[in-house]
Amino acid sequence: MSAAVGAPASWPVTSPQEDERFMALALEAGAAGLGRTWPNPSVGAVVIQHGPSGPQVVGRAATAPTGRPHAEPLALAEAGEAARGATLYVTLEPCSHHGRTPPCADAVIASGVRRVVAAIEDPDNRVRGRGVARLRAAGIWVSVGVGAERALFDHAGHIRRVTEGRPHVLLKMAVSADGKAGLPGPAPAVITGREARERAHLMRAHADAILVGIGTVKADDPMLTCRLPGLEGRSPVRLVLDSGLDLPHGSALAQTACDVPVWVIAAEDAPADRQEALNARGIEVLRVPRGAGGRLLLPAVVKLLGLLGITRLMVEGGPQVAAAFLDAGLVDEVAAFSSPVLLGPDAVDALAGRPLGRLLSPVGFAEVEHAELGADHLVRLWRR
Repeated sequence: MSAAVGAPASWPVTSPQEDERFMALALEAGAAGLGRTWPNPSVGAVVIQHGPSGPQVVGRAATAPTGRPHAEPLALAEAGEAARGATLYVTLEPCSHHGRTPPCADAVIASGVRRVVAAIEDPDNRVRGRGVARLRAAGIWVSVGVGAERALFDHAGHIRRVTEGRPHVLLKMAVSADGKAGLPGPAPAVITGREARERAHLMRAHADAILVGIGTVKADDPMLTCRLPGLEGRSPVRLVLDSGLDLPHGSALAQTACDVPVWVIAAEDAPADRQEALNARGIEVLRVPRGAGGRLLLPAVVKLLGLLGITRLMVEGGPQVAAAFLDAGLVDEVAAFSSPVLLGPDAVDALAGRPLGRLLSPVGFAEVEHAELGADHLVRLWRR
């Protein structure tokens, strides 16, 4: 952790435990907006005023849906005059550049805040320590590093996009006890129970976009929406890898494209008349080059999504697509739901042509969560 030295004795003295507690409030606020603010990160900000009765929250906000206004000016506006002499806790370094909104660092300085506690610096080249420097130059005491571990998880999409030009990729799969993901045909199968499905739908709500292959669309006819009570409006953009533009016009995705966006990612040589037919149904068609074997070039897919502002991509199927993303080294996080259900030897393998360990214990990943969800188990793995 770093901090300005020689802070005036009149400034509020806080303990590390207090800093952690208030940063946790800011992280909670920011996490609630995941999936709603792209291309901007979902930042949380809390303003704390120290009075005779102890510290009190006088302002709290997250980045607004669509990414503007940012969290800091919203929290400071709620605090009003109470922001003077207060401490601002924020999950990401306040921006210092002019974009579609003025720099947040300027709003912080104008508010009269005395101290800023930021979880992490912003790796965006337009900021990258300049916000902290501007605040310190204005005489504000700045600490960086409180809550950094959680902030790095929550802002992984933003970090990946500004440093690598692509979204953070979460691969989610449900796997039966015998290592299968679907019935012969292929045909859909109910593998996990209610608690696991609810957790998967929460992951959808926190994603900017969710992706499947055309094989999954034809076999399962999925909706790919979030159906948790109260979060129905948080469904991500729905993406289909469909090199030849074969998406059935009667599919659930095509029929609901005007309600929740559907983007189809096709090959550069896919027929133009098929694109026109999909466009007429409100479906956006994107094109990328083919790679080896004629399949869509996945590095080009994720780079294109990064250019379009997607920061958090959830890959949900099927076995061919999952194996391809793993083979391409494009998976940053794995969420594997394991079920006691048996589907039988003729069912579809969870990873096409690959051992299951490639999913459940990939090289270079560390386990970050193990949860019991009814009869099912969730293991989350994160790229080291």
